Amino acid sequence: MRSFQVAAVIFGLAVLLAGCGVEPESPAQAADLVFRGANIVTMDEIEAEAVAVEGDRIVAVGSREEIDGYVGPDTQVVELGERALLPGFVDAHGHFSAVARYLDLLDLSSPPVGEITGVDDIVDSIREFIENEAIPAGELVQGFGYDDSLLAEQRHPDRDDLDRASTDHPIVLRHVSGHLLAANSAALDAAGVNADTADPPGGIIRRRADGAEPNGVMEETAMALFPSRQLTPERYRELRRQAMEIYASYGITTAQDSNLSPAYVQTLREEAELAPFPIDIVSFITANNLSDEELAAVRHDSEYTGGFRNGGVKFILDGSPQGRTAWMSQPYTEGPPGAADDYVAYPSYEPQAWLDRIGVMLERGMPVLAHANGDAAIELMIDGIDDALAGAPAPDHRSVIIHAQLIRADQLDRLPALGIVPSYYAVHPFFWGDWHRRSFGELRAAFISPARATLERDIPFTIHNDSPIVPPDMMRLLSISVNRVTRGGFVLGPEQRLNAEEALHAVTLGAAYQYFEEDEKGSIAPGKRADFVILGANPLTADPAELADIPVLETFARGRSIFRRESGD
Repeated sequence: MRSFQVAAVIFGLAVLLAGCGVEPESPAQAADLVFRGANIVTMDEIEAEAVAVEGDRIVAVGSREEIDGYVGPDTQVVELGERALLPGFVDAHGHFSAVARYLDLLDLSSPPVGEITGVDDIVDSIREFIENEAIPAGELVQGFGYDDSLLAEQRHPDRDDLDRASTDHPIVLRHVSGHLLAANSAALDAAGVNADTADPPGGIIRRRADGAEPNGVMEETAMALFPSRQLTPERYRELRRQAMEIYASYGITTAQDSNLSPAYVQTLREEAELAPFPIDIVSFITANNLSDEELAAVRHDSEYTGGFRNGGVKFILDGSPQGRTAWMSQPYTEGPPGAADDYVAYPSYEPQAWLDRIGVMLERGMPVLAHANGDAAIELMIDGIDDALAGAPAPDHRSVIIHAQLIRADQLDRLPALGIVPSYYAVHPFFWGDWHRRSFGELRAAFISPARATLERDIPFTIHNDSPIVPPDMMRLLSISVNRVTRGGFVLGPEQRLNAEEALHAVTLGAAYQYFEEDEKGSIAPGKRADFVILGANPLTADPAELADIPVLETFARGRSIFRRESGD
């Protein structure tokens, strides 16, 4: 058992009598903080009218009368009224540092996140950005979030489009999926990418009609040919602190930061030691490009220090369904421009490398995330675990299929015996459901993020936003999981909808389980961390159609308020 879990068990035993409603024997047992209300959602079997907190721990949960015994002269008492108290939300997958970096870049998102509806909007926005920021000629201009599926032209901006914005600045725009980018001629020249540049393993340089000259659009590993704008350490620290405030504003008390280098993880560790993070950050180091020696040197932390720990490693096995680079076993119904009728995309990592390495990770007890969207990539992920176990009972490894968008029913059937946890990119039905119906046909699209089928098989699962691809809006994530309504108003796979309680479990206790932290987080129970979110209404009794509109009013982490919405916000 992990050391922080042991501590929680010991603490839980110490407060057991308190949790059962025993009156404190002396004023020294008075709580620091008490919540009272009729809408306390514990995500446990405990029914509660009040909660008592001392320091960073919950010391008692029970009736108002029971918890009144913990109120002393210095106790802060929060009367919830019609508001709801829930455990702090746990981000099951995302890229916290990318959220921070993107705060300094040009946002080219389409509605409802942004305002871009066509290629001309992109060109105009870049011109305005260059002028407003007074960016000198020759300096890199970066943007993110453009979505070809939502542009009027239904295509990516290419080098010719971006040359209209500027020929004096290298311009690099990251696709909303994070798996493609678009560059202008100056950026291609600066990167040395031309007709003689070969496609890198696991990536594609899209070409003009002549089949040679790059058109400016890069897929998967080809993106690595282009540098990112460098931030000063001081500026990056500022942006990270701003990003923590953003996460807290959505009720998140534990966030994930994946796709990191070992050196950057060390930077985060040192920063947290000097100035503790207000929320918990769990990092995952990208394993794809590490040598065997570098991978062997990676260690995961069992405890947080200053709100930070490295949770393990992440492998990236394929691409993106919205970018049409998810690796499939059967052809796309509609592939990218110029794709053959038998187009199934491709792996972004050498399959044999995954098969060779996952067994070593399991032997070391290293937690593993594996990005796999298409069913061919998911099959590879599952086969790797299956081969590594070689028929032996599965240890409690909780390896995670990140996204698992196009998982098949027969693949779900294999997961329980292998101990694999799917984490679904559950906002897809709204953001790209209409696009997926074109890409994969009605049957495959309807089974995207099959949460209900997973629940029926008693498979632990989580749901996530994958920020910064979409904002870390947990109430919208819950709403989409419950309603599965596309942008066009179509209900995508209604049989895969969750109810509100099931969706909440996936971002509280379920997500805590994914991190091996279910004894510490995810429910309101004696001995657990005092992480809470106060909502404007109880999601369990609200109209499902209005879940996304329930506001986050206040967030508490480790017993302290770290975000409070001012009236009128």
